[in-house]
Amino acid sequence: MLRSFIEVWPDSHFPIQNLPYGVFRPKRGGEGRVGVAIGEYILDLSVIDDAGLLADTAAGGKGIFHQSSLNAFMALGKSTWTEVRRRLQQLLSADEPTLRDHVKLREAALLRQTDVQMLLPAQIGDYTDFYASKEHATNVGIMFRGKENALMPNWTHLPVGYHGRASSVVLSGTDVRRPKGQMKAPDEAIPHFGACRQLDFELEMGWFIGPGNPREEPISVKNAEDHIFGLVLVNDWSARDIQSWEYQPLGPFLAKNFATSISPWVVPLAALEPFRVAGPRQEPEPLPYLQTPDKAAFDIRLEVHLRGSRMEEPERIATSNFRHLYWSMSQQIAHHTVTGCNLRPGDLLASGTISGPEKESRGCMLELGWRGTEPIELGKGEKRAWLEDGDQVVMTGWCQGDGYRIGFGEVTGCVMPALD
Repeated sequence: MLRSFIEVWPDSHFPIQNLPYGVFRPKRGGEGRVGVAIGEYILDLSVIDDAGLLADTAAGGKGIFHQSSLNAFMALGKSTWTEVRRRLQQLLSADEPTLRDHVKLREAALLRQTDVQMLLPAQIGDYTDFYASKEHATNVGIMFRGKENALMPNWTHLPVGYHGRASSVVLSGTDVRRPKGQMKAPDEAIPHFGACRQLDFELEMGWFIGPGNPREEPISVKNAEDHIFGLVLVNDWSARDIQSWEYQPLGPFLAKNFATSISPWVVPLAALEPFRVAGPRQEPEPLPYLQTPDKAAFDIRLEVHLRGSRMEEPERIATSNFRHLYWSMSQQIAHHTVTGCNLRPGDLLASGTISGPEKESRGCMLELGWRGTEPIELGKGEKRAWLEDGDQVVMTGWCQGDGYRIGFGEVTGCVMPALD
């Protein structure tokens, strides 16, 4: 098994098999630049590039890693990402002396993660959120329309999605303010305005687009993965009471536009390749432009933890898996672009809530508490139907290999009270 000269514990999310990309700024000062995570450290790629160690790659010597976003690197495409990844694994491997034995360069290039401030990994031009989990869509449909009409007639024929708000995508650790808006309870004659009472999280994953496509030239489902730079954890916060009133007939708007949290580390698709699996069987068979190979999903374990303001430790409240998604990333990209819509480097696509078949695998409070009628039990007698002020939501995910993990770190956010 490939090993690094840097010590990495077996349960670390960031072994040499991973090397996720991120953008950071040293706490001592300086501009944002690009790095990769390795164990408890960050390898500063701007230092490595300046030293000429990436000169044999298409990204070397162009100042790409001195930038405060990954967009320029994303735009270079899969062949360049492959070259750079291969070179970085070589430089960090236990039997390669170039960096290992160069004390001055090693001290300049390797920083502890605790000594840096992470930044948003990309300038996100557009953000699209899908609704790709059949279990989630079924559960929500049962709540609002009954068991016989749980899924809308189009759901098993196409990946349903909507255009989200890119400007309010925030980095993990950013507090989330409880939104205000119009709401109307079933027993009310007219709507009222106030603070959201049914605040929710949504367990999702997102992927950043690399080269994109020219307008009017759709991306084939067979080539779609070549356009995926890497994946992140996503918490797409949701105001359910605002949404239930406003979404008739057009869908999410204010209920979703106030905050979407993402994790700072972008895990390359190449790092997930050993964990490729088949997704759920699709019936009816999709139309030809959506037909994919058998193994279009990935075995990524996902967890949600909640810590209330009166709780000493976070408590796990949900466990799901990326493999549950009915519609794959490739299908979502192909459908998104089939009209000729052009995706661009740094665009973010997200899966929608990822729920599984068991109660504990439901990926949001709406499902876990069944629209508030079955509050979940927490430690010390606490219950939750919806998120309360002071609640911290922590999501994490990883693939378990033989003696190593490919992890995504965490995406966290704490609920702040609504503004007066």
